[in-house]
Amino acid sequence: MYAVVETGGKQYRVEVGQTIDVEKLPAAEGQTVHLDRVLLVSDGEKVQVGQPTVKGASVSATVVAHGLRRKVIIFRFRPKQRYRVKKGHRQPYTRLRIDAINV
Repeated sequence: MYAVVETGGKQYRVEVGQTIDVEKLPAAEGQTVHLDRVLLVSDGEKVQVGQPTVKGASVSATVVAHGLRRKVIIFRFRPKQRYRVKKGHRQPYTRLRIDAINV
């Protein structure tokens, strides 16, 4: 059984027991979160596609950790102008362990 959920403007295909990294959520480590934007649910034989979401479906997940992704370097440069700007950015994320898919 798997589901497609939307969180943080991105879509993820999830199964029970899987660990995924999503955009940072306001939840403490060890806390349970419910993802209500379920776009598709499949149990192997039957597929339910939402319009836009599946009614009554949700995914329960536990927050495992919070962290920062690898640093991305932003470098701006204009030739012959002596203009150089170097910046770095680390995007925060939340690691979730999928506990159940509720239909």
